Amino acid sequence: MIIDKLNNYKIILASRSPRRKQLLQELGLKFEVVTREYSENYPEDLGGEEIARYVAYEKAASFKNEILYNEIVIAADTIVWCNNRVLGKPVNRDDAARILKEISGNTHEVITGVSLLSQSKHFTFSDSTKVTFDSLSDEDIYYYIDIYRPYDKAGAYGIQEWIGIVACSHIDGSYFNVVGLPVQKLYKELQRFIL
Repeated sequence: MIIDKLNNYKIILASRSPRRKQLLQELGLKFEVVTREYSENYPEDLGGEEIARYVAYEKAASFKNEILYNEIVIAADTIVWCNNRVLGKPVNRDDAARILKEISGNTHEVITGVSLLSQSKHFTFSDSTKVTFDSLSDEDIYYYIDIYRPYDKAGAYGIQEWIGIVACSHIDGSYFNVVGLPVQKLYKELQRFIL
């Protein structure tokens, strides 16, 4: 079975995200979390999927000189792309409200770039999901921000939290990608990666 083959490798998840950790656990993989400071800067001429892939690649590449035989690094970056620009992680309450007002009553794209690195290979891919939110009142927005404090989340929200339950009216693509890791696509790409 492919999970048994994958578990013959030492898999390193290069992410602080508790959501990514949980999704990898539910996939059945044995792995170790190794975190470090990353720059999430990217060239200004990139857009959408290019940004997510670029940042994920750079995160994985930071392990290039220390990766050992039989190790695989998984690095990821999720962005929210709305009105042809990135809606990043909010810096404070007002910024979170501004971001949520922009996606309120609108469709946006959640894009996750994933980069796989071993001693002999480096492969990066991305997945994209379109998410439509109903209109949110200011009361709903501030309730969500004050209770859930979404300051570590691209687009200032977690789809699995209260706001996703009350506002998300349509998803076109992988739900798990919106949570933070396109595990179905990752599973397929890992199978190819170890061949």
